[in-house]
Amino acid sequence: MKELISGVAKDTVANAANAVPLIERTSIAEPSHRFSLAILASLFFIWGFITSLNDILVPHLKNVFDLNYTEAIFVQFCFFIAYFVVSVPAGALIKRVGYQLGLVLGLLIACAGCLVFIPAARMQIYGIFLLGLFVLAAGITILQVSANPYVIALGKASTAPSRLNLTQAFNSLGTTLAPAFGGLVIFSAVASGADTTTVEGLQLFRAHEAALVEKPYFILALVLLLMVAFFSWVRLPSAPHQQPPADTAPDVDSAFRPLRYPRLMLGAIAIFVYVGAEVAIGSFLVNFFGEPSVAGMSTAQAARYVSYYWGGAMIGRFAGALLLRYVSPGLLLAVCGCCATLLIAAAMLSTGMPAVWSILAVGLFNSIMFPTIFSLAVTGLGRNTSQGSGVLCMAIVGGAIVPLAQGVMADFAGIQLSFLIPLLCYCYIVYYGTFSPMLRNGV
Repeated sequence: MKELISGVAKDTVANAANAVPLIERTSIAEPSHRFSLAILASLFFIWGFITSLNDILVPHLKNVFDLNYTEAIFVQFCFFIAYFVVSVPAGALIKRVGYQLGLVLGLLIACAGCLVFIPAARMQIYGIFLLGLFVLAAGITILQVSANPYVIALGKASTAPSRLNLTQAFNSLGTTLAPAFGGLVIFSAVASGADTTTVEGLQLFRAHEAALVEKPYFILALVLLLMVAFFSWVRLPSAPHQQPPADTAPDVDSAFRPLRYPRLMLGAIAIFVYVGAEVAIGSFLVNFFGEPSVAGMSTAQAARYVSYYWGGAMIGRFAGALLLRYVSPGLLLAVCGCCATLLIAAAMLSTGMPAVWSILAVGLFNSIMFPTIFSLAVTGLGRNTSQGSGVLCMAIVGGAIVPLAQGVMADFAGIQLSFLIPLLCYCYIVYYGTFSPMLRNGV
């Protein structure tokens, strides 16, 4: 862990003359910043769309390769483990090449990941699908390491939570549309008509079902290439910390500096459990709704309901962008965490449509969590903001660990009881929202 943090710490600007917080150096009122926010919103949209497609990919590949829940959830594990592996080198990359070229490289890598799905589908090898997901997520990680702190930089520190919530709303627009798109393209043609009771029939079934993922991911590859062309052409303003003075030298204790920031470190845990809980819930919705004791839905019908989960997050983020101008971020975070906890408990204890709508409503209260936790965690870091951003992006690995834990529990205790895992995650978020205002970054 020391080496990982040390790598992130290389982004620190140690010269005291440049210690003015990055997030207070620019003004959102400038037209160039409004334009920058608008085009950055397209990045938030596309990576939200790609991430949410995993919720369709999990049950689809589970069906194609006859996997249990633990094996199927490796779709999310391989996707989100990339955040832990790639965040540190991504921070070093952004420091070397700057935000704009970093965004272009991230888009190119994500495009390559989408193209891996074509040979994976034709060879019908689950491991190649997982490789493609890792490469795809590596590109998205570079985008996140660049875009989140950049959005915070484009305005005053006091309005950073509101601004980040606004751009995250476009991320939620992508996550809302993706399940409906995936369900239409993939699940609408699931019935291949092959006789799966014979070896030849099973092979035909798997070939047909695996081929269904080629089209959506090829379309995504084309979209990402178009975005590469656009971001190679457009001019974005440079962030002040991209040009450190020539005499800047790293601190001897830079490897341990993040440990001096209690709000940052506890915020990293909050990011870990939040992303893990949100991803875990989305990953199991299709199978949960298909349970006879819940709603007995078909996969195509359940996929449409998944859009409501992410749609709630989209609505909540637009509303949250306004609410956070008047309500304490910590208080709103704690309230949303409490509501999510109660809704999951209701879904675990009920059946039928009440269970369906209870778990879907969690999405509404997920809405403000990531940007609010992120903003709370980096507040007061000053010249170490980029370092803190790297630590928080590493914590997104929760999207790999928490769903895997729920998958193991679902195999042993049933899918409904397995929602106890995300419920415990939201309990921690209530704690962080309640007590983070009392913590400070620094010693």
